[in-house]
Amino acid sequence: MTPVTRQEVLGLYRKIFRIAKKWQSASGQIEETIKEKDYIKNEAKTLFRKNKNVTDPKLIKQCIEECEARIEIGLHYNIPYPRPIHLPPMGLAHKQGRTLRRQEKLRKISKPIYLKSHDEVS
Repeated sequence: MTPVTRQEVLGLYRKIFRIAKKWQSASGQIEETIKEKDYIKNEAKTLFRKNKNVTDPKLIKQCIEECEARIEIGLHYNIPYPRPIHLPPMGLAHKQGRTLRRQEKLRKISKPIYLKSHDEVS
């Protein structure tokens, strides 16, 4: 990891914890605020620790973009949790075969950048 990339990653990590420190839930309830602050901190720790050994520059860039997208969406909608995606269900494919693999591939490709690592952790 280049020094510039390292600084960018550490800056994002610090930014997330600053956001968590100042976070106020949309409902305004203290219990909800504490719960959301803890979620933000735990999610950041989990994802950053999971990706600490990544060395591929393209993958690092992708992780940085995902982090920035999740920060912006969280601040914009005032929710720390990833927004759900609305894709059509895979009800048309058979349980196995080429059609199912094709639909799974399409779902994977159409997944927004801010949810790339969400299913792997949750």
